[in-house]
Amino acid sequence: MKRQFRVLGRHLLQLDWLALACTVLLLGLGVLFIYSTSVGETGGSWWKLQWVRQILFALIGLGGYLAVALFDYRNLKELSPLLYSGSLLLLVGVLIFGKERNGSRSWYDLGVVDFQPSELAKIGLILALAAFLNDPQRSIRSPRPLLLAFALCGLPTGLILLQPDLGSAMILPCILFAILFVAGLSWRVMLLLGLMGILMLPAGWALAKDYQKERVMVFLNPDRDPLGAGWNMKQSRMAVGSGGLNGKGLRQGTQNVLGYLPDTVAPTDFIFSVIAEETGFVGCILVLSAYVLMFFLLARTALLSLDLFGRYVVVGVLAMLFVHVSINVAMTIGLMPIVGLPLPLVSYGGSFIVTLLLALGLAQSVHVRRNAHSFSQI
Repeated sequence: MKRQFRVLGRHLLQLDWLALACTVLLLGLGVLFIYSTSVGETGGSWWKLQWVRQILFALIGLGGYLAVALFDYRNLKELSPLLYSGSLLLLVGVLIFGKERNGSRSWYDLGVVDFQPSELAKIGLILALAAFLNDPQRSIRSPRPLLLAFALCGLPTGLILLQPDLGSAMILPCILFAILFVAGLSWRVMLLLGLMGILMLPAGWALAKDYQKERVMVFLNPDRDPLGAGWNMKQSRMAVGSGGLNGKGLRQGTQNVLGYLPDTVAPTDFIFSVIAEETGFVGCILVLSAYVLMFFLLARTALLSLDLFGRYVVVGVLAMLFVHVSINVAMTIGLMPIVGLPLPLVSYGGSFIVTLLLALGLAQSVHVRRNAHSFSQI
């Protein structure tokens, strides 16, 4: 028992405390600005206040984060097929039993909270790809392993598109390409695959829902429907631009407080707009700098990993975080169509926060066991 406590204490000391500090900082900023979007919330149960729920989600997620960080990630190698299969079953189930919201059947209604299985599918895919490509006999320079890797990604991606949830579906191929690149896929093959993806865009357009097509058309012409489909994008850009250098102050942003930026999206997909309006350029740089530091720390952990499985896991987590941040900020400032992706650790959301913290905990587990001494410990 004493030995186990000593090992536990040693592992705690091996944590990447700077990465943990960045995580807590972003969670704290998220709670602060979700509170700022709750200006109009009055009465009712305290549990219905989004910023209170976000604190509870963050605490639950941080508990899972530390538990996963102290758990030996190598044990997940054998469990990865089960976890991947379980995530697929949840994706199939949500199409049948899920709760429909805004035309998308993406959620399980659990009474107190809703659960979005596509978030868990991201972790399932990362572990499945890491375990699959960890086998030295599976060289991605051969067609069969490469096709199987694409099949592993294609199954959950297709199920998520059926919901339909284009934003979440976009993340999975990015995870795949990041891990394949680190596994040694050549630039020429990646460029060829990218060209094939571009050639398939007309087919994707033909299969897209009408509201998805309208979002693209509004992106290309913001004045196409300024009071309808283009409203959120237009108000978001106004919020970002009106923040100036130092912002208007907490709960002083007119786009947010007066409801021009709807309270249904302000704490979720457009939380960065609230940050920009209330803290200005300085606040945006602070938030983005925290993310950049996290990207660097995750990349360092991947390089320090002593096994390929751990390296692929961390690269998958890094790709997921990077794409989420990039797309969310880009759509907020009008550089991309609106696809409904939240800002990691900052936007309101239960299953998103918890599963993201579990994924970051996996990266911490790799960091803890980054040298031969800790790697050999149980």
